[in-house]
Amino acid sequence: MAVVVRGGRVGSGGGSGIRSFFSYRIFISAMFTLLFLATLSVLFTSHPSHDEASMETTGNAYVKRTFLAWQSDPLKTRLDLIQNQANNHVALVNAYAAYARKLKLETSKQLKMFDDLANNFSELQLNPKYVTALFESSGPIDEDILKQFEKEVKDRVKVARLMIAESKESYDNQLKIQKLKDTIFAVKELLVKAKKNGAFTSLVSAKSTPKSLHCLAMRLVEERISHPEKYKDEKPKPEFEDPSLYHYAIFSDNVIAVSVVVNSVVKNADEPWKHVFHIVTDRMNFAATKVWFKMRPIQGGAHIEINAVDTFKFLTPSSTPVLRQLESPNLQKFYFETRAENTTKDMSNMKYRNPKYLSMLNHLRFYLPELYPKLHKILFLDDDVVVQKDLTALWKIDMDGKVNGAVETCFGSFRRFSEYLNFSHPLIKEKFNPRACAWAFGMNMFDLDAWRREKCTDQYHYWQNLNEDRTLWKLGTLPVGLLTFYSTTKSFDKAWHVLGLGINPSISMDEINKAAVIHFSGDMKPWLDIAMNHYKHLWTKYVDNEMEFLQMCNFGM
Repeated sequence: MAVVVRGGRVGSGGGSGIRSFFSYRIFISAMFTLLFLATLSVLFTSHPSHDEASMETTGNAYVKRTFLAWQSDPLKTRLDLIQNQANNHVALVNAYAAYARKLKLETSKQLKMFDDLANNFSELQLNPKYVTALFESSGPIDEDILKQFEKEVKDRVKVARLMIAESKESYDNQLKIQKLKDTIFAVKELLVKAKKNGAFTSLVSAKSTPKSLHCLAMRLVEERISHPEKYKDEKPKPEFEDPSLYHYAIFSDNVIAVSVVVNSVVKNADEPWKHVFHIVTDRMNFAATKVWFKMRPIQGGAHIEINAVDTFKFLTPSSTPVLRQLESPNLQKFYFETRAENTTKDMSNMKYRNPKYLSMLNHLRFYLPELYPKLHKILFLDDDVVVQKDLTALWKIDMDGKVNGAVETCFGSFRRFSEYLNFSHPLIKEKFNPRACAWAFGMNMFDLDAWRREKCTDQYHYWQNLNEDRTLWKLGTLPVGLLTFYSTTKSFDKAWHVLGLGINPSISMDEINKAAVIHFSGDMKPWLDIAMNHYKHLWTKYVDNEMEFLQMCNFGM
């Protein structure tokens, strides 16, 4: 049994090996047959049609022709290389021509040469002689014609390279300049945006009440409530109406700012007992102001009168345009509903959207003769000024019948009437000179007798009523002041009043030291964190640091 089985396995294995051997030979023979048939097919289809010849410059046709030429005729391979070189230089020439057009260079002659050169390459390849002999020929290529074609292509290539070499540096520089311009434009856009954001932030800071200032007011009011017996109202002093003394008007809701103005006047006065200060504040800060000057009496015997604006009963909406305009929904929306994205659209007018420009405290200066009917002259001071010299000489200046004595602020074409008023309005254009020099509010000597004679308050009412829709000027008190006191303002020497310490970092210390009054006009007030440090000490030197509430409220002077 075992032998039979082994014999059967041997026989079976031998037959299978023979069959596998013959199958392998048949498979190899079939593969060679298929390869032979494929080769014959390629040979019989190696001649391109007329349509194929016209597409030789395209990618697939070019590869096909090059492959076949390699198999058949070396001259055809050479022709393809020459044609490819020509086409490459055509593309290069066209690229430089496109750069020239894009950069708008003053190279119209070069541009024409590039265009002509590109056309010459194209015309050369379309020359009937070369098309017939080289591109459409089914037979062998004439080597002499090919050499002639090659020579003409190389001549054009040489010219193209020379032109490109001469133009490349110019075009590269122009591209660099263009990129530089694009970068500068982008940086300018960022700068404008940063300036707008910075101006808006500065405006918010200037309009806001610092925490320390709010704390001071609350401490003073708390003191008044805790010790009412110390702060009883006193009877008016006769000095308040004595025209032989030196009278000052200060209208402000900032307690510490008012105290600095008063201290700076008194400390630099030769005869401080002859100086009278008329302070008007709002109802909210009235008690705080009275407590401050009760706790810290003025030195040298100077006199101080403190009132709230609503003490003056003649100021009513029916008689006062500003109070009536405050009731207007449009003006309330303009001032009190201003959004950041709208405010920053017009940086030049941002400051005029401050509600303080429509507050009665700011417009109270136009009622000085009514506020102080027994006085002949009064010096108006803003709360952001510092007095550095004795000011009594101002009362001795001959006003020449003028109402307002002020320092003019114009220089060159700047700060003229045209900068503050709308001269496209026919009424403004008719009555005023756009080149007239503007002057400064902040230190103004007013002859109240001349004021009454010229009826300046009526003039103020007239213009303020006309500007309810803000078509004559953008807002603020200076434009209406320019109109009210037009032709009735006497120019003072510039040494009396130097402005801009809250906006201009370039004022020389020599100019500041010579000034009788320095003015922190601008948003960077000295009591704010955004104040300019190199000017701030001029203000802080007059701060009463012995006032206990300043230390408690962290003023950090």
